[in-house]
Amino acid sequence: MTSVDKLPRFPQLTMDQLDATQKPLGEQIVKVSSIGLGGPYNPMLRSPVLGQRLYDLFHYLRWETSVPMRLNEFAIIIIARQWRSQVEWFAHAPIAEKAGLAPAIIADLKANRRPANMPEEEAVVYDFVTELTTTRKVADETFVRARKVFSEQQIVDLTAVAGNYVMVAMMLAMAEQTLPLGKEEPFKANER
Repeated sequence: MTSVDKLPRFPQLTMDQLDATQKPLGEQIVKVSSIGLGGPYNPMLRSPVLGQRLYDLFHYLRWETSVPMRLNEFAIIIIARQWRSQVEWFAHAPIAEKAGLAPAIIADLKANRRPANMPEEEAVVYDFVTELTTTRKVADETFVRARKVFSEQQIVDLTAVAGNYVMVAMMLAMAEQTLPLGKEEPFKANER
């Protein structure tokens, strides 16, 4: 079977296919998701109890977090870029821009460069998330910088959003989730 003929690992569910344990979660998802039941929701619906708990976490980390939306979305697309997560980038880069993240910052990140000319709070988010996810620690100097611009709650929430979206990237990768039909992948095969 060629990759063109390969069947999806998790065929896309529709609301009509959801059973009684999945339907309440599906109804919540379609109220807020720009990709319907696609993306990470498609595999999450296969485990509705876990799916509900993840959905509740996603809700907090997207809509109730103490981190300003522009910076929160920046953290998400940092993870998306690290993982080359097509769906994550596709969903969150436009939200980051709409929330006020400069297009030049997004373009540098997409090109796998440390963005130039970031305001200090964006530089802290970039350095904090990148250090934490690549070295598995945060240097004292980076933590001190973070404490100058963020509260303790914001630092905890920033850490949680980064970890959560690593998990989302993993879920998307495991399920081989793709973009909606007809949408162009943000990361090309020959890009690193």
